[in-house]
Amino acid sequence: MEEDKNINEPVSVAQKGSKTRTILSVVAGILGTVLAAIVILYFIQRNSMIEMETLLTEQKDSLTNELVMLKHGYDTLKTNNDTLNAKLDEERQKIERLLSINASNVQTIRTYRKEISTMREIMKSYIVQIDSLNTRNQLLMAENTEIKQQMRQVEQTNVALSKEKSELTSQVEIASVIKAREINPIPLNKKRKETDRLSRFEKLEVAFILNENPIVEAGKKTVYIRITRPDGLVITNSPDNLFEVEGERVIFTENRTVDYLNKDVEMSIFVDNNGDFIDGTYAVDLFLEGHNIGSSSFMLRTP
Repeated sequence: MEEDKNINEPVSVAQKGSKTRTILSVVAGILGTVLAAIVILYFIQRNSMIEMETLLTEQKDSLTNELVMLKHGYDTLKTNNDTLNAKLDEERQKIERLLSINASNVQTIRTYRKEISTMREIMKSYIVQIDSLNTRNQLLMAENTEIKQQMRQVEQTNVALSKEKSELTSQVEIASVIKAREINPIPLNKKRKETDRLSRFEKLEVAFILNENPIVEAGKKTVYIRITRPDGLVITNSPDNLFEVEGERVIFTENRTVDYLNKDVEMSIFVDNNGDFIDGTYAVDLFLEGHNIGSSSFMLRTP
């Protein structure tokens, strides 16, 4: 029996060794499979991370482009409204701030995209407001242009009316002047006969007719006469013989007052020879109410 036991022991050790090898082989196979699975998972995860990083980079670039385009859109918005310009500046600053921040994850990008979407809607509302303001400004400019044209027309009308009024005033002033006609200076001798001899000349009679003028005020009218010698000296009896013509006081030779009743008035003014007369041609001018109402001339000669 002991011999039989000794014979069976070697067989048992061999079997155990075989089992151990089998177990080790199985474990090695399992570990190899696990290792292979880990390697495969690593590469799968690595590729997934690369794809995600690529996608994130693309989204970041797209986000940057959208922000740049959005900023350009805001830059093109122009208005004269100070309040609206301040709001546009705020949105531009917000875009600048988003461009300066590095969006490093999907959640941040999603947040930015929401902000961009909101800012686009805000920009649309600003575009509507600016278009409305521009339309209103165009209407106001059109109204302003029309008003200016109307003002120019009114000014032109006023100028025309002023000119017409001035012309009418001038016409009225001219029409309101009493003119003289048939002015006849007659040099007389002592016998009251006409003469042109200086040596015989005694007195000058200036006969004339004041014209009828129904639009002037009737009443006392004073006619002034100026006798101007050939050398330009005005003959007068006194240096105090002054009257006003166009705002200036000038000397006269003689005057006469008549009661004017808006009808023709025949009258004469006489001027004595005071020794100041010389030979030559004399100018005779008649004045009434500051206006020259007629002129004539006569001549005296030496023998």
